[in-house]
Amino acid sequence: MKISVILGHPQKGSFNHAIADKVVQTLLGNGYEVAFHDLYDENFNPILPWGEISKGVIPDPIVQAHCQEIAEAEGIIIIHPNWWGQPPAILKGWVDRVIRAGVAYRFVEDDKGEGVPIGLLKAKATLVFNTSNTPKEREQNVFGDPLEILWKSCIFDLCGVRNFYRKMYGVVVTSSLEQREDWLEDVKEVVNTYFPG
Repeated sequence: MKISVILGHPQKGSFNHAIADKVVQTLLGNGYEVAFHDLYDENFNPILPWGEISKGVIPDPIVQAHCQEIAEAEGIIIIHPNWWGQPPAILKGWVDRVIRAGVAYRFVEDDKGEGVPIGLLKAKATLVFNTSNTPKEREQNVFGDPLEILWKSCIFDLCGVRNFYRKMYGVVVTSSLEQREDWLEDVKEVVNTYFPG
């Protein structure tokens, strides 16, 4: 079983990188094949050109390889910080260019422009791990947890992946080494729950 792991954080040695390392180690230890992408390290181009928007257009070879990988992945794990209630621009651009019509979803024929989606992704589960410097209660009560809405409802439900779990770790800026170690153990437990050995 092949799992696609996508990391969107610009700083090497960040806690997001530690999460990604823990995810990859756990998956490999459980016998999975892992396709890991550090979007910043790979210098992924997040800019969606106008000519790439239409369904059926063949994107550049790098984007095409990402599209094929995500279409075939039996699990997807995304890791990124919470920036203004959103993922970093590089990850949003990855979504724009890779989670595309004909790859991740299609619309019902003759739906009169209502945009009724049919999910095409075959992933059995999707996990999203976030870090934040906003306390969880404030994120939910004041901002309405925009990342949950974005990833669960707007992206993966639309693409047919209903088995979804997201976890936010924070407040990172004031966290201790012990807290971070506990969080990494939690990451391992979550991965083991959804992708056991």
